[in-house]
Amino acid sequence: MHELLGPLTRIAEALERLAPAPAKIPDLNAADAFIWHPDPDVLDPVHQVNRVDLDLLKGVERVRDILVDNTRRFAQGQAANNALLWGARGMGKSSLVKAVHASVSAETRGGLALVEIHREDIPSLPRLLKLLRGSARRFILFCDDLSFDADDASYKSLKAVLEGGIEGRPQNVVFYATSNRRHLLPRDMMENERSTAINPHEAVEEKVSLSDRFGLWLGFHNCSQDDYFAMLDGYVARYGLKIGPEQLRAEAVEWSMTRGARSGRVAWQFIQDLSGRLGQPLH
Repeated sequence: MHELLGPLTRIAEALERLAPAPAKIPDLNAADAFIWHPDPDVLDPVHQVNRVDLDLLKGVERVRDILVDNTRRFAQGQAANNALLWGARGMGKSSLVKAVHASVSAETRGGLALVEIHREDIPSLPRLLKLLRGSARRFILFCDDLSFDADDASYKSLKAVLEGGIEGRPQNVVFYATSNRRHLLPRDMMENERSTAINPHEAVEEKVSLSDRFGLWLGFHNCSQDDYFAMLDGYVARYGLKIGPEQLRAEAVEWSMTRGARSGRVAWQFIQDLSGRLGQPLH
Protein backbone atom coordinates (compact mmCIF):
# COMPACT_ATOMS: atom_id res chain seq x y z
CA MET A 1 0.00 0.00 0.00
CA HIS A 2 2.80 2.36 0.92
CA GLU A 3 4.46 1.58 -2.42
CA LEU A 4 1.37 2.82 -4.30
CA LEU A 5 0.95 6.00 -2.25
CA GLY A 6 3.72 7.95 -4.01
CA PRO A 7 2.58 7.23 -7.61
CA LEU A 8 -1.07 7.87 -6.71
CA THR A 9 -0.16 11.19 -5.14
CA ARG A 10 1.78 12.24 -8.24
CA ILE A 11 -1.15 11.23 -10.47
CA ALA A 12 -3.57 13.22 -8.33
CA GLU A 13 -1.33 16.29 -8.46
CA ALA A 14 -1.01 15.99 -12.26
CA LEU A 15 -4.80 15.75 -12.68
CA GLU A 16 -5.24 18.78 -10.46
CA ARG A 17 -2.87 20.79 -12.64
CA LEU A 18 -4.81 19.77 -15.77
CA ALA A 19 -8.19 20.68 -14.32
CA PRO A 20 -9.50 24.13 -15.36
CA ALA A 21 -9.33 26.84 -12.76
CA PRO A 22 -12.67 27.65 -11.15
CA ALA A 23 -14.47 30.58 -12.72
CA LYS A 24 -13.66 33.84 -10.98
CA ILE A 25 -16.75 35.54 -9.61
CA PRO A 26 -16.65 39.14 -10.88
CA ASP A 27 -17.21 42.18 -8.69
CA LEU A 28 -20.36 43.55 -10.31
CA ASN A 29 -20.08 46.76 -8.31
CA ALA A 30 -16.54 47.56 -9.41
CA ALA A 31 -17.70 50.12 -11.99
CA ASP A 32 -20.75 51.45 -13.80
CA ALA A 33 -19.61 49.92 -17.10
CA PHE A 34 -17.87 46.71 -18.14
CA ILE A 35 -16.55 44.98 -21.26
CA TRP A 36 -17.16 41.24 -21.56
CA HIS A 37 -14.15 39.14 -22.58
CA PRO A 38 -14.75 35.39 -22.98
CA ASP A 39 -12.05 32.73 -22.79
CA PRO A 40 -11.41 33.20 -19.97
CA ASP A 41 -14.72 34.73 -18.90
CA VAL A 42 -13.90 38.18 -17.54
CA LEU A 43 -15.92 41.34 -16.98
CA ASP A 44 -13.37 44.12 -17.38
CA PRO A 45 -14.46 47.28 -15.51
CA VAL A 46 -14.43 50.57 -17.45
CA HIS A 47 -14.10 53.57 -15.15
CA GLN A 48 -14.16 56.26 -17.87
CA VAL A 49 -16.69 55.61 -20.64
CA ASN A 50 -16.16 57.36 -23.99
CA ARG A 51 -19.46 59.21 -24.42
CA VAL A 52 -21.16 62.56 -24.94
CA ASP A 53 -23.86 64.18 -22.85
CA LEU A 54 -27.45 63.38 -23.71
CA ASP A 55 -28.39 66.98 -24.48
CA LEU A 56 -25.68 67.21 -27.18
CA LEU A 57 -27.41 64.58 -29.33
CA LYS A 58 -29.53 66.57 -31.77
CA GLY A 59 -31.95 65.42 -34.45
CA VAL A 60 -32.85 62.22 -32.58
CA GLU A 61 -35.17 63.66 -29.94
CA ARG A 62 -38.09 61.28 -30.56
CA VAL A 63 -36.06 58.06 -30.31
CA ARG A 64 -34.06 59.58 -27.46
CA ASP A 65 -37.19 60.09 -25.37
CA ILE A 66 -38.47 56.57 -26.13
CA LEU A 67 -35.17 54.97 -25.11
CA VAL A 68 -34.88 57.09 -21.97
CA ASP A 69 -38.41 56.08 -20.87
CA ASN A 70 -37.76 52.39 -21.55
CA THR A 71 -34.43 52.49 -19.70
CA ARG A 72 -35.85 54.41 -16.77
CA ARG A 73 -38.67 51.87 -16.34
CA PHE A 74 -36.15 49.05 -16.47
CA ALA A 75 -33.92 50.71 -13.86
CA GLN A 76 -36.95 51.12 -11.59
CA GLY A 77 -37.70 47.40 -11.78
CA GLN A 78 -40.63 47.67 -14.17
CA ALA A 79 -41.18 45.82 -17.44
CA ALA A 80 -39.00 47.00 -20.33
CA ASN A 81 -38.17 45.94 -23.87
CA ASN A 82 -35.01 44.94 -25.67
CA ALA A 83 -34.15 47.72 -28.14
CA LEU A 84 -32.73 47.68 -31.66
CA LEU A 85 -31.35 51.02 -32.85
CA TRP A 86 -31.01 50.78 -36.61
CA GLY A 87 -30.47 53.04 -39.59
CA ALA A 88 -28.14 55.65 -41.04
CA ARG A 89 -24.46 55.51 -40.17
CA GLY A 90 -22.97 58.14 -37.90
CA MET A 91 -26.28 59.39 -36.50
CA GLY A 92 -25.49 58.61 -32.87
CA LYS A 93 -26.96 55.15 -32.27
CA SER A 94 -24.19 53.91 -29.99
CA SER A 95 -23.67 57.40 -28.54
CA LEU A 96 -27.34 57.47 -27.55
CA VAL A 97 -27.14 54.13 -25.72
CA LYS A 98 -24.12 55.28 -23.71
CA ALA A 99 -25.61 58.70 -23.00
CA VAL A 100 -28.96 57.25 -21.89
CA HIS A 101 -27.19 54.82 -19.59
CA ALA A 102 -25.20 57.65 -18.00
CA SER A 103 -28.31 59.75 -17.48
CA VAL A 104 -30.46 57.01 -15.97
CA SER A 105 -27.59 55.56 -13.94
CA ALA A 106 -27.12 58.95 -12.30
CA GLU A 107 -30.81 58.96 -11.37
CA THR A 108 -30.51 55.53 -9.75
CA ARG A 109 -27.18 56.34 -8.04
CA GLY A 110 -25.26 53.64 -9.89
CA GLY A 111 -27.96 50.98 -9.76
CA LEU A 112 -27.77 50.50 -13.53
CA ALA A 113 -24.62 49.14 -15.20
CA LEU A 114 -23.66 48.93 -18.88
CA VAL A 115 -21.99 45.78 -20.22
CA GLU A 116 -20.60 45.82 -23.76
CA ILE A 117 -20.37 42.52 -25.61
CA HIS A 118 -18.61 42.38 -28.96
CA ARG A 119 -20.36 40.97 -32.00
CA GLU A 120 -17.97 38.02 -32.29
CA ASP A 121 -18.60 37.06 -28.64
CA ILE A 122 -22.37 36.58 -29.01
CA PRO A 123 -22.05 32.75 -28.70
CA SER A 124 -20.75 33.27 -25.14
CA LEU A 125 -23.82 35.30 -24.16
CA PRO A 126 -25.43 32.49 -22.09
CA ARG A 127 -22.33 32.34 -19.87
CA LEU A 128 -22.43 36.09 -19.36
CA LEU A 129 -26.10 35.98 -18.38
CA LYS A 130 -25.31 33.25 -15.87
CA LEU A 131 -22.88 35.61 -14.14
CA LEU A 132 -25.38 38.48 -14.08
CA ARG A 133 -28.47 36.49 -13.14
CA GLY A 134 -29.41 36.93 -9.52
CA SER A 135 -27.46 40.13 -8.96
CA ALA A 136 -29.30 42.93 -7.18
CA ARG A 137 -27.94 45.31 -9.82
CA ARG A 138 -29.59 45.83 -13.22
CA PHE A 139 -27.66 45.61 -16.49
CA ILE A 140 -27.93 46.90 -20.04
CA LEU A 141 -26.17 44.48 -22.38
CA PHE A 142 -24.94 46.50 -25.33
CA CYS A 143 -23.76 45.17 -28.70
CA ASP A 144 -22.62 47.76 -31.22
CA ASP A 145 -22.91 47.13 -34.98
CA LEU A 146 -24.75 43.83 -34.63
CA SER A 147 -25.29 41.96 -37.91
CA PHE A 148 -24.96 38.46 -39.31
CA ASP A 149 -23.59 37.05 -42.55
CA ALA A 150 -24.82 34.16 -44.64
CA ASP A 151 -22.76 31.42 -42.96
CA ASP A 152 -23.17 32.73 -39.42
CA ALA A 153 -25.44 30.63 -37.23
CA SER A 154 -24.74 32.43 -33.95
CA TYR A 155 -27.95 34.43 -34.40
CA LYS A 156 -29.79 31.31 -33.21
CA SER A 157 -28.17 31.50 -29.77
CA LEU A 158 -29.08 35.18 -29.55
CA LYS A 159 -32.72 34.41 -30.39
CA ALA A 160 -32.88 31.79 -27.65
CA VAL A 161 -31.34 34.09 -25.08
CA LEU A 162 -33.55 37.08 -25.87
CA GLU A 163 -36.87 35.29 -25.55
CA GLY A 164 -37.06 31.66 -26.57
CA GLY A 165 -34.80 29.76 -24.16
CA ILE A 166 -35.94 27.73 -21.18
CA GLU A 167 -34.55 30.24 -18.71
CA GLY A 168 -35.19 33.27 -20.92
CA ARG A 169 -33.70 36.67 -20.32
CA PRO A 170 -33.03 37.46 -16.64
CA GLN A 171 -35.32 40.11 -15.21
CA ASN A 172 -32.32 42.24 -14.29
CA VAL A 173 -30.96 42.32 -17.87
CA VAL A 174 -32.09 44.14 -21.01
CA PHE A 175 -30.39 43.91 -24.41
CA TYR A 176 -29.69 46.99 -26.57
CA ALA A 177 -28.10 46.63 -30.02
CA THR A 178 -27.22 48.96 -32.87
CA SER A 179 -27.14 48.01 -36.53
CA ASN A 180 -27.22 49.58 -39.97
CA ARG A 181 -29.68 46.83 -40.96
CA ARG A 182 -33.24 46.70 -39.66
CA HIS A 183 -33.37 42.90 -39.88
CA LEU A 184 -29.68 42.39 -38.95
CA LEU A 185 -29.12 40.50 -42.23
CA PRO A 186 -27.91 41.72 -45.63
CA ARG A 187 -30.69 42.15 -48.19
CA ASP A 188 -28.96 39.95 -50.79
CA MET A 189 -28.79 37.12 -48.26
CA MET A 190 -32.54 37.33 -47.63
CA GLU A 191 -33.33 37.45 -51.35
CA ASN A 192 -31.09 34.43 -51.98
CA GLU A 193 -32.93 32.49 -49.28
CA ARG A 194 -36.24 33.29 -50.99
CA SER A 195 -35.06 32.28 -54.46
CA THR A 196 -33.49 28.93 -53.51
CA ALA A 197 -35.81 27.61 -50.79
CA ILE A 198 -38.68 25.20 -51.32
CA ASN A 199 -40.75 27.38 -49.02
CA PRO A 200 -39.34 30.91 -49.41
CA HIS A 201 -41.47 32.38 -46.63
CA GLU A 202 -40.26 29.89 -44.01
CA ALA A 203 -36.64 30.20 -45.14
CA VAL A 204 -36.57 33.93 -44.49
CA GLU A 205 -38.87 33.97 -41.48
CA GLU A 206 -36.40 32.16 -39.18
CA LYS A 207 -33.72 34.79 -39.76
CA VAL A 208 -35.99 37.83 -39.85
CA SER A 209 -37.66 36.74 -36.61
CA LEU A 210 -34.46 37.64 -34.75
CA SER A 211 -35.29 41.33 -35.01
CA ASP A 212 -38.78 40.54 -33.70
CA ARG A 213 -37.17 39.70 -30.36
CA PHE A 214 -36.54 43.43 -29.92
CA GLY A 215 -39.66 45.11 -28.63
CA LEU A 216 -38.38 48.54 -29.63
CA TRP A 217 -37.24 49.34 -33.18
CA LEU A 218 -35.79 52.84 -33.15
CA GLY A 219 -34.98 54.19 -36.61
CA PHE A 220 -32.21 56.71 -37.34
CA HIS A 221 -32.44 58.59 -40.62
CA ASN A 222 -30.18 60.80 -42.69
CA CYS A 223 -29.29 64.14 -41.19
CA SER A 224 -30.93 67.34 -42.43
CA GLN A 225 -28.90 70.52 -42.73
CA ASP A 226 -30.86 72.11 -39.86
CA ASP A 227 -30.07 69.16 -37.59
CA TYR A 228 -26.42 69.32 -38.68
CA PHE A 229 -26.21 73.00 -37.73
CA ALA A 230 -28.01 72.30 -34.42
CA MET A 231 -25.37 69.69 -33.55
CA LEU A 232 -22.58 72.15 -34.32
CA ASP A 233 -24.21 74.96 -32.33
CA GLY A 234 -24.54 72.63 -29.34
CA TYR A 235 -20.87 71.65 -29.42
CA VAL A 236 -19.68 75.25 -29.91
CA ALA A 237 -21.77 76.42 -26.96
CA ARG A 238 -20.71 73.52 -24.71
CA TYR A 239 -16.99 73.93 -25.34
CA GLY A 240 -16.94 77.71 -25.73
CA LEU A 241 -15.31 77.70 -29.16
CA LYS A 242 -14.63 81.21 -30.44
CA ILE A 243 -16.14 81.34 -33.93
CA GLY A 244 -18.92 83.39 -35.49
CA PRO A 245 -22.10 81.66 -36.68
CA GLU A 246 -21.63 82.55 -40.34
CA GLN A 247 -18.04 81.31 -40.42
CA LEU A 248 -19.06 78.18 -38.52
CA ARG A 249 -21.77 77.30 -41.04
CA ALA A 250 -19.62 78.05 -44.08
CA GLU A 251 -16.74 75.89 -42.85
CA ALA A 252 -19.07 73.13 -41.66
CA VAL A 253 -20.83 72.93 -45.04
CA GLU A 254 -17.49 72.70 -46.83
CA TRP A 255 -16.38 69.99 -44.39
CA SER A 256 -19.53 67.93 -44.97
CA MET A 257 -19.12 68.25 -48.74
CA THR A 258 -15.60 66.83 -48.57
CA ARG A 259 -16.99 63.90 -46.57
CA GLY A 260 -19.95 63.42 -48.89
CA ALA A 261 -22.39 63.27 -45.97
CA ARG A 262 -23.95 65.06 -43.02
CA SER A 263 -24.23 63.16 -39.74
CA GLY A 264 -23.54 63.43 -36.06
CA ARG A 265 -20.18 61.76 -36.59
CA VAL A 266 -19.21 64.23 -39.33
CA ALA A 267 -20.26 67.13 -37.09
CA TRP A 268 -18.10 65.86 -34.22
CA GLN A 269 -15.12 65.32 -36.53
CA PHE A 270 -15.47 68.91 -37.76
CA ILE A 271 -15.61 70.19 -34.18
CA GLN A 272 -12.42 68.28 -33.35
CA ASP A 273 -10.70 69.81 -36.37
CA LEU A 274 -12.01 73.27 -35.48
CA SER A 275 -10.84 72.92 -31.89
CA GLY A 276 -7.34 72.04 -33.06
CA ARG A 277 -7.16 74.94 -35.51
CA LEU A 278 -8.41 77.41 -32.89
CA GLY A 279 -6.09 76.02 -30.24
CA GLN A 280 -9.04 75.60 -27.87
CA PRO A 281 -9.08 72.12 -26.25
CA LEU A 282 -12.38 70.27 -25.85
CA HIS A 283 -12.65 70.05 -22.07
